[in-house]
Amino acid sequence: MPSSQGIIVTEHTSKPWAGRFTEPTDAFVEAFTASVGFDQRLYRHDIAGSRAHARMLTHVGVLTQGECDTILQGLDRVEQEIETGQFQWSVSLEDVHMNVEARLTALIGEAGKKLHTGRSRNDQVATDIRLYLRDEIDAIQAELKRLQTALIDLAEREHDAIMPGFTHLQVAQPVTFGHHMLAWFEMLLRDAQRLADCRKRVNVMPLGAAALAGTSYPIDREYSAQLLGFERVTENSLDAVSDRDFAIEFCAAAALLMTHLSRFSEELILWASAQFDFVDIPDSFCTGSSIMPQKKNPDVPELVRGKVGRVNGHLISLLTLMKGQPLAYNKDNQEDKEPLFDVVDTLRGSLKVYADMMAALTIKRDNMERAALQGFSTATDLADYLVRQGVPFRDAHEVVGKAVRLGVDTGRDLAEMALSELQQFSDAISADVFEVLTLQGSVAARDHIGGTAPAQVKAAAARARRRVL
Repeated sequence: MPSSQGIIVTEHTSKPWAGRFTEPTDAFVEAFTASVGFDQRLYRHDIAGSRAHARMLTHVGVLTQGECDTILQGLDRVEQEIETGQFQWSVSLEDVHMNVEARLTALIGEAGKKLHTGRSRNDQVATDIRLYLRDEIDAIQAELKRLQTALIDLAEREHDAIMPGFTHLQVAQPVTFGHHMLAWFEMLLRDAQRLADCRKRVNVMPLGAAALAGTSYPIDREYSAQLLGFERVTENSLDAVSDRDFAIEFCAAAALLMTHLSRFSEELILWASAQFDFVDIPDSFCTGSSIMPQKKNPDVPELVRGKVGRVNGHLISLLTLMKGQPLAYNKDNQEDKEPLFDVVDTLRGSLKVYADMMAALTIKRDNMERAALQGFSTATDLADYLVRQGVPFRDAHEVVGKAVRLGVDTGRDLAEMALSELQQFSDAISADVFEVLTLQGSVAARDHIGGTAPAQVKAAAARARRRVL
């Protein structure tokens, strides 16, 4: 029976490839093998590729200008129907490509049947995915830039806020909060660089490879590539239709980026706890408990930390998908889209919520500074002081270890000890030692590129703004 959109929908719609077959596809097999349920999100890119293909066929004389104009007008109509919810998607038409082509032909007639000249669904889908992923990488980079900017803003604002730095999750040395935020920035900058590099390999056009061997029509692939904004065309038709390296590479970059967000999440979750109480995550990014009225749960960082598992899993899925495939295209490759789509959605969502959350984060400077006073965080400063007085470092290390032992036994920090108590461990210690035992003196002493001194943090933040991609 005809649908309201003019597509003929029957239990077994005639397939564009049905000439070779003597019986219709089993209904369950038809549903099992269809991809339109998820690949319809490629419609904009599929239509963009078809527009370019029609113009190229006209450019080389395969289509007349009138046929091209009719096709372009029809594609505009199809796109409008999809975007306004009027389009009738059909499982029996298998995928986004055949759904669009069928509707186009229903709208414009014979000219619609000529659009597929010189191409195959194999190179068509490979082109669609590259166009889609190119756009998504650009959108992801924009969210990534927002998050990087939020971190730089925090670093500048809190360039002199002192907090404990940790190794093994034990207090190690005091650092500034701004310095810590710029450590996160460096991770994200590498992620942005990886995505930019990945995009170069995404931005290669397979259209024209046809099913696997190219086409006998006089196509102009460079012309199509120019229309679609590709930097170059693929060099080998077999590789062009079967290559999914670019999708795997993107998922690998996404997995590493999500790993970084997971590490950020772990720290924020700790810092927001009552035991640390370093930061306040805005209420709009948290939830409560159904039974405990006092709870404020850091759901956003927890959920982001959890989502890294699905991204890692999709990466393994794609690697496994490709590992046993002979050249060229195989139906296995239909399984590339759902993992890729979910990685894109997960990554974009995680970056968006993180950028919003970090821009609204507030820190509790007094609590962080009090925490930095615990755990003898200036012990290394005392060792460095002794070295400057001529004590060999290994001897200085032993002296400070004994002083720390006294502090542990008496419940006092090094800066709380009397000069005479410190001098019992080394006569190289003078009254000026207390200048290096303060938190402010400790961080200020790390006054070099890459150091945690407040002046260096401000300078590093300024450089970071120039380095954002």
